[in-house]
Amino acid sequence: MTDLDAAGGDASLVDDDPRVGDFDLGEVPSARSIRRFTAQAARARAGASIGSLLTDLYSVVTSIAISVLIVLGVVQQLRDSLPPAPPVQEPGGLSLPMLGAFLLLAAAGALLSTAGSLGPVGTEGAQSAWWLPLPVDRRGLLRPAAARLPLVAALAGGAVVVVLEAGLLGRGGADLVRAGLLGAVTAAGVVLIAALAQSLGATRRRIALAGDAVLVAAPVLAGAVVLAGRTPATLPSPAWPVVLAAAVLAAVLAVLLDRRLGDLPGRTLREGGSVAAQAVGAVVSLDSRELGRALSGGAVAATRRRVSRLRTARGPATALVTADLVVLRRSLRHLVQLVVAAGLPLLATVVPQLASPVGVLVAVLLGGWMASSASAEGARWAEMAPILDRLLPLGDRTVRRLRMVVPGVVMLVWSLVAFAAVGRWAGATPDWLVLAVVSAPVWAAAAVRAAYRPAPRWDKPLIATPAGALPTGVLQVIARGPDLVALCLLPLWIAIGLTTVSTIMVTSQLLLSVVAVMIASSTAEKGWMERMLEEQDQRKGASS
Repeated sequence: MTDLDAAGGDASLVDDDPRVGDFDLGEVPSARSIRRFTAQAARARAGASIGSLLTDLYSVVTSIAISVLIVLGVVQQLRDSLPPAPPVQEPGGLSLPMLGAFLLLAAAGALLSTAGSLGPVGTEGAQSAWWLPLPVDRRGLLRPAAARLPLVAALAGGAVVVVLEAGLLGRGGADLVRAGLLGAVTAAGVVLIAALAQSLGATRRRIALAGDAVLVAAPVLAGAVVLAGRTPATLPSPAWPVVLAAAVLAAVLAVLLDRRLGDLPGRTLREGGSVAAQAVGAVVSLDSRELGRALSGGAVAATRRRVSRLRTARGPATALVTADLVVLRRSLRHLVQLVVAAGLPLLATVVPQLASPVGVLVAVLLGGWMASSASAEGARWAEMAPILDRLLPLGDRTVRRLRMVVPGVVMLVWSLVAFAAVGRWAGATPDWLVLAVVSAPVWAAAAVRAAYRPAPRWDKPLIATPAGALPTGVLQVIARGPDLVALCLLPLWIAIGLTTVSTIMVTSQLLLSVVAVMIASSTAEKGWMERMLEEQDQRKGASS
């Protein structure tokens, strides 16, 4: 029997003689029987019965349905609170249906980028170790894995389109059914395109870059439409031929992918399965930091980097700031996130139905948190590996304040861009720019505070929720960071609500920014890795 290649092997390289030495191995089992045996072994070890499986399935379906209905109700209430659309779209504005179309385009780009980062087709560690070297048809082994992500994307895409169509645009009946089906088929097609590109040899990083390009194109096209002048007030609903054509195209992509499953190398399958398992574990653990590392770690590691001279590193403090800047510069996904975050307040101010205090407030909140989260990647990596901070001859408080430098500069630029649009909408642009400058440190402090927050304690008693078992105090852990945004930016929220800026607001915001920086510099609560390193240092000191 010929040895398999290091990348996972190919079944065509295996001899047809089912004999090894003097022993007759018998007939080689089919891929379906191997999958069935693996599933039976997993169920036997898990000890789960059919009743418990149906109970879990019922809980999942019920939770998803309730979540969709809640979101739909919130969006409908938001639509009812919006002012009526103007009969004729004014120049320099953007209609609500056009905004929804650009949001769906951005969602498609985000889905393609996520599929590229995950690797739409992959195998977990145990499956890779056992399945890939087997002399069986690899297509049969990988079909369930290849169908899993497109089906999940179809359900999510259909739900998102239904919520936007029924909640934001008020459509129903056959139009809503066609729009939902088109959204589901399109989402599945996007994932199938990513999987097909993966089978053709495209790396996960290139697929993710293509998705990022589509994501950036959405706000750019929206800005071009605004600058072009008048935009259509309504968009036609999709017709049945369009839906059928999209379904046929998705079916063709699925057939092409099925035929090329056997050409996927083992290394690609292992990487995709590892990233997917890491992402699922992060979602279950409610750890957004680990989810971000899962989606960007593989792409960053595969990037061919030029050697940086790092001329700005003149000492420990400048070295730390330079390292944070290099991490941000090398992460294209976070740069794309900054561009999209800068476009949210601008779009909110040019859509007549959203150009209200509530709409602008929500856009500033979402855009600011997206931008600040993207700029604190260095702090998140330092939280995972505390040795990065301990190697420098700096105190803990000093390190955390230095970690705020890059997010502070980024948020200063973002605030100037965002509040220039807010000032154009509310008037008195210079006053809004001053308020933007004094509020930028709060965003940086919140991002660093969220990056250094302790992980949930799974060793303590768990709480049963509709979403599954959660550790005690998980909400307090998740709230670290957003709490500063909610409290220390209170003068900013009041200014947006009143559409005016006063001297007392600027002064109060400046004082609260100082308070936010002091709170984020605190090292009272530390992560599990920091606690373990301190315990090791104490043991070494006691033994010496």
